[in-house]
Amino acid sequence: MAASWIATYGRERTGDGSASCDASPVRALILAVSLIAVSACAPRRFAPDDRDAIAALLAAQAEAWNHGDLEGFMAAYAHDDALVFTAGGEIHRGWQTTHDRYLARYRAADARSQMGTLAFEVIEIRELGADGAIALGTWTLTDTPKAGTGVFTLALARTVDGWRIVHDHTSVRAAK
Repeated sequence: MAASWIATYGRERTGDGSASCDASPVRALILAVSLIAVSACAPRRFAPDDRDAIAALLAAQAEAWNHGDLEGFMAAYAHDDALVFTAGGEIHRGWQTTHDRYLARYRAADARSQMGTLAFEVIEIRELGADGAIALGTWTLTDTPKAGTGVFTLALARTVDGWRIVHDHTSVRAAK
């Protein structure tokens, strides 16, 4: 079929009526189709932009917290029952359970004063394949009766909504 297409459309008539082969449009078409096919099959890779997107997600999460916006803070988490959150020696499963835990601990009539000011220091973002990453860092919560500091390890997954936290292990630094 391709040979007949080239024979029909890839030839140009000369002044004496003979056909000369000018296959450059055909070659361009074949090259374009090949490039599209190859790029569609190319595996996705973890890129510097992914590291930046994860850092931005965590910065937006802290910013939401600092504005008393619990829903904005929770947007960084995968909104499903598979989410795992560990803190205080306990394991919690699911987005709603995690949300309700934060709500009970930090929400009061004046949410902003109860929530305080949160700061993250991201120490390392390590790729785990094309669609996974681990973020290691420290957190500090001030300006609240529940102030503290500690470390976190987050497992993140690339989702249709972007990077989301799927596992959060947070601990409080022991008093010295």
